[in-house]
Amino acid sequence: MRKLCSLVVLLLPLAAGADAKKAPDNRQIVDRVAAIVNDQVILTSEVDLRLLPLKAEAMQIPDVNERDRRLAKLANQVLDEMVSDELIVQAAVTAKITVEQSELEQTVDYIKQTNKFDQKQLEDAMKAQGVTLATLRNDLLRQRAINQLIAPKVVVTDEEVHAKYDETQRRTATVAAVNLSQIFVELPDHATEQQQATAKAKAHKAVERVKAGEDFAKVAGEVTDDPTTKSTGGMLGWLDPTTISAEWEPTVFGMDKGEVRGPVTGTKGLYVFYANDIKRTAMKPFAELKDQLASGLRQKALAKLTQAWIEELRKKAYIDIKLK
Repeated sequence: MRKLCSLVVLLLPLAAGADAKKAPDNRQIVDRVAAIVNDQVILTSEVDLRLLPLKAEAMQIPDVNERDRRLAKLANQVLDEMVSDELIVQAAVTAKITVEQSELEQTVDYIKQTNKFDQKQLEDAMKAQGVTLATLRNDLLRQRAINQLIAPKVVVTDEEVHAKYDETQRRTATVAAVNLSQIFVELPDHATEQQQATAKAKAHKAVERVKAGEDFAKVAGEVTDDPTTKSTGGMLGWLDPTTISAEWEPTVFGMDKGEVRGPVTGTKGLYVFYANDIKRTAMKPFAELKDQLASGLRQKALAKLTQAWIEELRKKAYIDIKLK
């Protein structure tokens, strides 16, 4: 971020001693203001840097207008996140929270060791992700601000932990295997908003038919775009945590017998799942899971309080969005 005095950076080549009023206007804008947040500015170059890891997929969209629309939408989403991030940094500065140079260096060393990077590989990875030492320092500063200013307000009671255990016992953690069927609604690569809307409408209609009493296998046979399961009514058979990808596990193993769930977005399209049957297994005792469950509840509560705090910061701040 830059101070407010750096609203626009200009290159103004003038001959020594020349009259400024008579000099040709050869000014070239090399940066612009994307947003003003209190007494700080966010430059378009900073937005572009943050966009780097997100642009690759959008750049593959063949339709120029759709590509530009998607990039503009991404830029606005990123800028909104950057405004919130800047407000947290400002709150940290106000609270006199700091990050020492030695701590930044320790973090860099940890990243190198964890990823087995040498210095050149680290620099290349940071460049590809649009990360600089300044942004890394601010990331540490924001995390420290949340830990010091918000985390102490999080309270998780024993009653809440017991309730979470009971809920988990009834659902996800006690499901050992699911006899699953699916409806798959295919989406093309780089689908337009209209194509996404059409696919969602098709999937929602299938869910409505099943919830209204129609047999899932019948609906799947008519609707699914998966040729391998179309003839079997979408039947996938028995699945356990070792035969399903991690991204689907919370969805699938959180289902009850006879439940239809979806549409859920996947890499190739939308999925609607149906649990024909489930097998349950005994759950670990409360004493063994208490700390894990309490930690999960604290993280969830912290995220909620942090979002409320950011919204309050935004209400009190002067924010002028200039990116169009």
